[in-house]
Amino acid sequence: MQVKGYYTNINMKKRYIIYAVLALGLAYLVYYRVNANKKIDGKGAGTTGKSGNSKNPALVVDGIIVKPTSFDNDLEVTGAIDANESVVLKSEISGLVTGIYFKEGTQVTKGSVLVKINDRDLQAQLQEAITKQKLSGTNENRAKQLLEKGAISQEEYDTSLADSRSLQSQSQLVRAQLAKATIRAPFSGRIGLRSISEGTYITPSTVIANLVSTNPIKITFSIPEKYAGQIKSGSTITFTTDGSAKENTGKVYAIEPGINAATRTLQIRALAPNADNALLPGSFAKIKLALNTLQNAILIPNQAVVPVLKGKIVYIQKNGKAKEVKVEAGTRTDENIVITSGLNVGDTVLTTGSMALKQDAPVKVHLVKQ
Repeated sequence: MQVKGYYTNINMKKRYIIYAVLALGLAYLVYYRVNANKKIDGKGAGTTGKSGNSKNPALVVDGIIVKPTSFDNDLEVTGAIDANESVVLKSEISGLVTGIYFKEGTQVTKGSVLVKINDRDLQAQLQEAITKQKLSGTNENRAKQLLEKGAISQEEYDTSLADSRSLQSQSQLVRAQLAKATIRAPFSGRIGLRSISEGTYITPSTVIANLVSTNPIKITFSIPEKYAGQIKSGSTITFTTDGSAKENTGKVYAIEPGINAATRTLQIRALAPNADNALLPGSFAKIKLALNTLQNAILIPNQAVVPVLKGKIVYIQKNGKAKEVKVEAGTRTDENIVITSGLNVGDTVLTTGSMALKQDAPVKVHLVKQ
């Protein structure tokens, strides 16, 4: 029993020692943390002396000094090139194709015969209708003579006249059907690839080919609502396409009478010459419209503008610190943007580091030429 009690006392002492070591360690950690916080507070308090200068290193950024300049207010938008006229050729009647009178990819003139459909049945119906019409006409003439002599009543003559006119209408109907068996070009233009051959049985849903007129061509585009008052019928546009670096010109000839409520844009259409057929329908066009010339305009690089929740801001340098300024922007080009309010001539606008800048952050500006 004494041995057991001896070992029990030893174990209790070990536990006390362990607890004491843990308590001392915890106390040391608390002491270290308190001292560290004091040092941090002391450094924070010492960053600004009587002169108010920060001990943190200033961020080196590029900047420009705002100067007034003359700016040609050109609006750049994208649009689509459309054919002046375009149609998918189809037949109005069903039948067997007996002749194709065009070559794919060639020019055709208005009214030229493109396709013939078997019309033998219609020709026979027409001859029958003409024969009946002639006989009815003879009968109507006889009835008229008999009416004048009082040999028949007015009612009998009216019946004969109605029969004659009915058969005449029947002949006209067959002639109209017969005309549909010949498919002609509705306008002059270039015909595309055909999808039928001689002997094909076509229906009104069968596509024969596409016919387009591409001289001149149409350019359809939209502009933001705020520029609607600056575009008039007859305004000149310039445009390029991805397939060619050549700059083309056109003139506005039609403007939608209202703003699109969904996109807040105004749709416009222009015409441009295309004698060499280099401009293909369906191509995208990069369009430039000359609106007006702004005097004393303020231009800054696009990268200097930072989009925020309620608009746009830029940073300027004032007394060695970055200052956040809310601005309103106008026309944007590939490199610059017009600032309509928020900046003054002589302001130093920071053009780099905008995503890292904060209000009152110390900055060192390297001025660059505009």
